[in-house]
Amino acid sequence: MKRVLVIPSRLNSARMAEKPLVNILGKPLIRWVVEGCLKTNQRVILATDSEKIANLVRDLPVEVKFTPSDLPSGSDRVAFAVAEEEVDFVINYQGDEPFVYEEDIAKLFQALEEYPVATLAVKDPEAYHDPNSVKVVLKRDGTALYFSRSAIPYMRELSHTYPLKHVGIYAFRKEVLMDFTRMNKGELERLESLEQLRLLEKGYPIKVIITDNYYHGVDTQEDVKLVEKEISARFFTKA
Repeated sequence: MKRVLVIPSRLNSARMAEKPLVNILGKPLIRWVVEGCLKTNQRVILATDSEKIANLVRDLPVEVKFTPSDLPSGSDRVAFAVAEEEVDFVINYQGDEPFVYEEDIAKLFQALEEYPVATLAVKDPEAYHDPNSVKVVLKRDGTALYFSRSAIPYMRELSHTYPLKHVGIYAFRKEVLMDFTRMNKGELERLESLEQLRLLEKGYPIKVIITDNYYHGVDTQEDVKLVEKEISARFFTKA
């Protein structure tokens, strides 16, 4: 099976100006993401609408594909990038997620042998009441029952499984990705503003892999501080 990681990266962000260029410990955010993905030893494509973003990774062995600026989502950008590619499995790796783990990438690709779509989740009690953190509840087979910004499930007692915070990294069989981008939005997607609900409404099972690894996307300056603290603790030692 031919595999590829695609990193969608748009220059203009609704929540943070020129987010891919934001400085994280002396390095642009998008470079952290690209370098991390390259360490997985998979083929990597950067799908961007910006020469400014592309120029930040010109010295790296990443393929750059330019996409229209008016595409509605990162998933559409990924689909555009692989439309003419002979690939079977595609991972949409968010351009604002600086933490990349080879073992999780391997598990996502492996899940596609059985399921049309796969994604990640982490146990995170702090995310439970935060509407900016998406929660997921599971069926018994480990596929998603529902995603929500609300606190789900409502817990009358402590759980060894929940709450689970969704990590917005998606693995698709290519034909499912292309189908997904052609689907009309459903009511649940519009209400929650969560595109993965489009797949659930259409009946696609989404395998959810629970990981113990640390993930934190960058949307605010507070996120920058948290990410820099975590990177420093993991990768830098004091003299």
